[in-house]
Amino acid sequence: MDKQGLGRAGEDVACEYLIGLGWEVLDRNWRYSGGGLRGELDVVARAPDGTLAVVEVKTRSGDGYGTGFEAVTPKKVAQLRGLTAQWLLAHRERFAHVRIDVVAVSAPPGGPVTLEHRAAVA
Repeated sequence: MDKQGLGRAGEDVACEYLIGLGWEVLDRNWRYSGGGLRGELDVVARAPDGTLAVVEVKTRSGDGYGTGFEAVTPKKVAQLRGLTAQWLLAHRERFAHVRIDVVAVSAPPGGPVTLEHRAAVA
């Protein structure tokens, strides 16, 4: 499986996990480019308590490049914050709480797929 396919499969696993927890997926792979900001939000979802969670999904087939959590650097968090603000402007929906979560999916060749979710990393 190529890198894009692996990432898409990881996002599918993450969405299934969130839906299983009673979350509502509002958007996937939302892209923005403007004003010096560009990027993509992997998953935008509403938690059962009404919180908007922007979920960055990092999928790895091994640990040669570090964990998915290690890939979410301060620079990446800043980008996600900017993209989240743009998503909110574009959708004009109000949320009492907004946070950024990370879901790390491990999908080693021939091994079991595992998932770890860290809420409110930013």
